[in-house]
Amino acid sequence: MRVDDFDFDLPRELIADRPASPRDAAKLLHVLPDRLDDLAVRDLPPLLLPGDLMVFNDTKVIPARLKGKRGTAGVSVTLHQQIGADRWLAFARPAKKLSPGDRVVFAEGFSADIAAKGEAGEITLAFDRGGVALMQALELYGEMPLPPYIHREHGADERDRDDYQTLFARAPGAVAAPTAGLHYTPELMAALDARGIGRVTLTLHVGAGTFLPVKVDDTRDHKMHSERGVVSAEAADRINATRAAGGRIVAVGTTSLRLLESAATEDGRVLPYDAATDIFITPGYRFRVVDLLMTNFHLPRSTLFMLVSAFAGMERMRSAYEHAMSNGYRFYSYGDTSLLHRAETAA
Repeated sequence: MRVDDFDFDLPRELIADRPASPRDAAKLLHVLPDRLDDLAVRDLPPLLLPGDLMVFNDTKVIPARLKGKRGTAGVSVTLHQQIGADRWLAFARPAKKLSPGDRVVFAEGFSADIAAKGEAGEITLAFDRGGVALMQALELYGEMPLPPYIHREHGADERDRDDYQTLFARAPGAVAAPTAGLHYTPELMAALDARGIGRVTLTLHVGAGTFLPVKVDDTRDHKMHSERGVVSAEAADRINATRAAGGRIVAVGTTSLRLLESAATEDGRVLPYDAATDIFITPGYRFRVVDLLMTNFHLPRSTLFMLVSAFAGMERMRSAYEHAMSNGYRFYSYGDTSLLHRAETAA
C-alpha cells in the first residue's frame, strides 16, 4: 500500500506534553461500527463484559538517554535494544565522528566502548559493566527517553520518571512506554475487577524504533524494527481458556497486540513465546487473537496508524481521527486514548 494513504495533518497544539491528571481522566473515544462515543478512561469498565480478559504489557522504561564525552567532545546516546548483559544497540549524536574502538565516558568510572557502527547513526555500545550494575548506573546517570515530539528545554525531568511509567511496569528493558497502559489507576483497576474483567501481563520491551518514520513510498519496502517479547505459559493458558469460554481478548496497547499476534498459531491459539518480533501489520492482515484494542492516537504515516487501520478499518479510523482532532483530543504518548473493535467482529 502507499504510505501516503496513512497521512493526515495534525495541529501541533494537539500533541500532549504532559499526561492527564488523574491518569484515568483522559478522554476515551469509543470507536463503534456505527458511531463514535466521547467518554473518559474511567468510563471503561461498562464497555467491557464479565469474562473478558485484558492483556497488559509489564515492561519498565529504563533511563536510556545518556550524555557523555569522547575525549573533549560531547556525545548523546539513546539505547534502543539490549543484545547482551553489557551490550546495547544505540543511536548516537553526532554519529559521524564516532568510530569503533572509541570510548565514551558518561561519569567518573562509568563508560562504554564503541564495539561497532551501523547505518543511520546506530552504534553498538559495550559498557564497562552489565546486568544489575548497568541498570543501577543508568538510574544514576541516565534520563527518561521521551519521544522526539515531547519537548523539554533541558530534557526529561523528575516528573517524567513517574509519568512515563505504567502502573504495571515490572520488567526493565523498554526505552519507550507502552502508552495505552499509562491511563490506568488503582481505582480504575478496582472497578474493572468489580465488573468481572480478568487481566494478564506479558512483556514486550518497546524500542526507540517505534518512533522511526516510514521513509519509503510503499509499505512493502519498509523494514520493521525488532523488539524482544515474552509470553509466559501461564499467560498463554489464561488467554486460550478465555477464548474457549467465549470471552473477548482486550489488548491494552499496540505492543500487547503485536506480541499476541506473534505468539499465535493460525487457528488463534497463543503459545508461550520468548523471542524477538518484527511483525508489521497493515490492512489486509487477518487478526487471530485480539477482539478489542485500547490505544492512543498515533503519528501520521506511522506503522502504528497502519496497524489500527488494519484492526478497525481504514475509513473508520480516518473518521475517528478527524473526529478526535475536531474535538480537541490530545495525541501521542501523553495524550488521550481510544477503544477499537476489530472490524470483522465489531459489535
